[in-house]
Amino acid sequence: MAEKRTTYKLQDVGGIGEVKIADEVVTVIAGLAATEVDGVASMGGNITNELVSKLGVKNLSKGVKVTVLEGVVTVDLTLNIEFGKNILEVSKKVQDKVKSSIENMTGLEVADVNIRIAGVDMENGKGK
Repeated sequence: MAEKRTTYKLQDVGGIGEVKIADEVVTVIAGLAATEVDGVASMGGNITNELVSKLGVKNLSKGVKVTVLEGVVTVDLTLNIEFGKNILEVSKKVQDKVKSSIENMTGLEVADVNIRIAGVDMENGKGK
């Protein structure tokens, strides 16, 4: 049985049709934008996501929860930060990058980007 996807109408092009975006797309945009920021070691996730990643399957929505209500987006991210990086600075950069990426790519308004730090990555930082 196919799972039902939630989509959001971005634009109704007069007479031609409409543009819709799936919620998974917004989730992937947020995850990719967050991992591009210097200081983010990886996205956090639950045990299922950890097992899937160990099998070599890359889950681009790992550690990301997106809620869209009436065209306004709220993003919740779980991150692992590199050892030695300033958590507040990295978090602010992630918030700015995720907000601008979603707004530029989808046209949806981002109200909140909430960040939860799940851990510190000692392997990629100075703590080796």
